[in-house]
Amino acid sequence: MLQRHGTVPLYLQLAQRLQRRIDAGEFGAGAALPSESELAAHYSVNRLTVRQAMGELDRAGTIEIRRGIGTFVRTRVPQVSVHVNPRSQAVDVPDGAPPPDPRAARVERVLGTAPADEGGEAVRALARPAAELGRIDTLVAPDGRPLAVCSYWLAAALVPEVLPALEATANLAAALHQVLGHPVEYDWRAFSATAADLTDAPLLGVPTGHPLLVREGVSCTPDGTPLYFVRRRIRGDALRFVLHYRD
Repeated sequence: MLQRHGTVPLYLQLAQRLQRRIDAGEFGAGAALPSESELAAHYSVNRLTVRQAMGELDRAGTIEIRRGIGTFVRTRVPQVSVHVNPRSQAVDVPDGAPPPDPRAARVERVLGTAPADEGGEAVRALARPAAELGRIDTLVAPDGRPLAVCSYWLAAALVPEVLPALEATANLAAALHQVLGHPVEYDWRAFSATAADLTDAPLLGVPTGHPLLVREGVSCTPDGTPLYFVRRRIRGDALRFVLHYRD
C-alpha cells in the first residue's frame, strides 16, 4: 500500500509503483493501463492523484496518454540496421584490457542484482528463459559525475562469479573474459533515445524526462554464442557516439 504519512507525495509513490509494474512486464509495450477510476479505487486515492502520477509517467516517456481513448505503455521504435565492417571493432575488450574510452564503459558502482523480467527484451535477445537469467545494474560516473546507468542480463549461474571480477576490472566484458578465459565480442548494438524515468533520473542526477541516449545490444563468445544483453541509459547532454566506417 501507499505510505500516506511519508515524505514522498502520494502521486509520486503511485507513479513509482506503476513504473515497477511496467518494468516487470505486467503491462507490456502497447498495453492499455487501467482507467483513472480503476487505479483510484485499487490504490485508495483520488483521481487527481492518479492524474498527477500519469503526468509523471508521461513526462518520463513510459506511457502515452491518448485523450478520449486511454493510456498505453509506449512501444519501442522500429529498428534500422547499419552494417559496419566487423574488422573495425569486433572485440569488446581486447585481451581483457581496460576499454579504450573509460567514460563510456568503466563501472563506478555496482547498484545491485536482480532476476530477469519475464517477457523482457533480454529474454528474446538471448533466447533463454527468464528463470535462467540474472541482471546486474551498474553506474558509470567518471570524475564523480553520473554518466550512465547500465543493466546487463546474463546467465544467473555466472553472476556470483562475475561480480568479484567486475569490482576488480570495472568492465563487464573484461570480467567475463577473466571468468571464462576467452575474449568477449560484439554481436550487435542499437541506438535509440528515451526520457529519464523515475528510477534512472535520481541515479543520473537529472530531472524526470531528461533526454537519454540508449545503447543496447548483445555480446557473444568468439563462436557467436550470446553471453549477455546490455542496455545503457546515457545522459544525452554528456556523451556522443561516432561510427567509423573505414579501418
